Amino acid sequence: MSTGQSAVPRARELAGKVAIVTGAGRKRGIGRATAVVLAEMGADVVVTGTGRDPATFPEDEKAAGWRDVESVADEIRAAGSQALPLVVDITDPEQVQSMIDRAVSEFGRLDIIVNNAAAPYGPDRKPLLEIDPEVFRRVIDVKVGGTFMCSRAAAAQMVKQGEGGRIINLSSIAGKRGMANTSAYNAANFAVDGFTQAIAKELAVHGITANSVCPGLIGTARMDPMAKEAWAARVAANPMGRVGRDSEVAEVIGFLASPRASYINGEAINVNGGDATDR
Repeated sequence: MSTGQSAVPRARELAGKVAIVTGAGRKRGIGRATAVVLAEMGADVVVTGTGRDPATFPEDEKAAGWRDVESVADEIRAAGSQALPLVVDITDPEQVQSMIDRAVSEFGRLDIIVNNAAAPYGPDRKPLLEIDPEVFRRVIDVKVGGTFMCSRAAAAQMVKQGEGGRIINLSSIAGKRGMANTSAYNAANFAVDGFTQAIAKELAVHGITANSVCPGLIGTARMDPMAKEAWAARVAANPMGRVGRDSEVAEVIGFLASPRASYINGEAINVNGGDATDR
């Protein structure tokens, strides 16, 4: 992190390491911000997206001529690291294994995976009696199934290398506290936190740590569909009087990926400005 806490400059702290960040194609997003931070720390980075239709991009992305993971890859290279942009369905085990194989083929190893991908916000935010079962299933498949698939494949490569590694799973404060009209999202994130705790205990013997990061309300493109009234209420409830920035979450992820976090394992770390309503 850029706070002077380490004698090693952040810019090269992860030199020689290779990271994968899933769900990293949005201009305003935790995935993109994380990929850039890891690159600034010296890691070479594989970034994945879903191959979004440019017609669906937010207006700020259209205005910027944004090219999804290709644009993120450009930012990684500008930070002095190598990049590999891929379109991957993280619920497909063959595509996930291909992602791992491409990373190793391109960069020679894998040290860090950040499981950030999630189903879109919106269709899942309905009362239990109204939510479409297919929507519920999709939220679980992407968040839980995808995290499982990617963690399992990445861990196998890390164990094979025999040099440890980092698994960092994006959860949410919704993984710690149930809220009305978010049953799918709550279920998925509670599962991610429990899964992370379990694999942390299993993989520690191999020098691999696993932690989850639990953001509160963050100003990303993912949250664009949120009603203005709900947004204002969340801002008013936060002691800091604002929402978080994607870069603030990315800094925590960068720390967890670093040697400084070598004794942090199985934790679910809030990044929410101290908002008690998030607990």
